[in-house]
Amino acid sequence: MTEISSTESQPSSARALLKQLQDAFPVIAEHRPLAIGIDKQLLEMRPATDRKQLRVALGVHTHSVRYLKAMQAATQRFDLAGTAVGEVSEEQRALASKELIERFRKQAEEHKAAKAAKAAAEKQARAEQERAQKLDQLLNKFSRK
Repeated sequence: MTEISSTESQPSSARALLKQLQDAFPVIAEHRPLAIGIDKQLLEMRPATDRKQLRVALGVHTHSVRYLKAMQAATQRFDLAGTAVGEVSEEQRALASKELIERFRKQAEEHKAAKAAKAAAEKQARAEQERAQKLDQLLNKFSRK
């Protein structure tokens, strides 16, 4: 196992901590399914790590699209050394699939709504431009020469 030295400065954010963990442990960098209770292993190896920050970092990691896709197809879970230590259940694979489907559906809805809002704004801008042109035509028609 790779151990991070205690002389390293503590990261200022969960994302920085996650980056350190990815650099130190290939199993995390490769987004392989992690063993249940991996946080306890990490805290044993890095006792100075803030528990809350570690949980947030692991949450960011395990909710990433790459990790969820890996969970969808995986059959084994791995410890920090990369050794298979458990199975990924069918229920866990189904939950990962459900999460991905929901996330992609939400992104599609947001994209559709943004596209509709942009189209409505463009339509309104064209209507304003046409109105301004008509007012200019009327002004030119009825103005004194």
